[in-house]
Amino acid sequence: MSEMKEILTPDIIVSAYTQAFFPMADEDDGEIYWHNPDPRAIIPLDNPKMPRSLKQSIKKNNFTFSVNGDFDCVIRSCSKRKNTWISEDIIDIYNQLNVMGFAHSVECLIGKEIVGGLYGVSIGGAFFGESMFNFKSDSAKAAFYYLIEYLKSKNFILLDSQYINPFTEQLGAIEISKSNYLKLLNKALSLPCKFV
Repeated sequence: MSEMKEILTPDIIVSAYTQAFFPMADEDDGEIYWHNPDPRAIIPLDNPKMPRSLKQSIKKNNFTFSVNGDFDCVIRSCSKRKNTWISEDIIDIYNQLNVMGFAHSVECLIGKEIVGGLYGVSIGGAFFGESMFNFKSDSAKAAFYYLIEYLKSKNFILLDSQYINPFTEQLGAIEISKSNYLKLLNKALSLPCKFV
């Protein structure tokens, strides 16, 4: 982890992702730092299988899904927690990346109300998952499994979850060495995939 001294711009962020770095703001002072963990957490796209209980929950709650339906709402919802690395600077820059076609959101809805979702960055055949939120039980998980199928349909090969935690581990996250991650990243970046 190293402090980011230069002015944050969309071009710097995109370049950083291609070199395995991503930014996070310090929750205390808002200072933005680069992260490049080793080992790195990824979610193999051929691995996750939706649990039957989640399928039942999606049906019971009448969940529907959208892509880039309201990116700003999703990133701000992700930031609404006691401890967050998603500062106003991060929100601003990722909204710019959304307009440029790099950052994307998946929304889980009941009717027209967004009740859960996630956002991340896509470059080539790589999707870098950033954060998820849940206002309704199972909505973040539902958005995640929607994302998996969506990425598969677009021929993506890398879903980067950055750090592992009990929630992402439950979703199938594993850790791989930095050298293996870089090989997979470079292969993914060479693919002509488009998220939308």
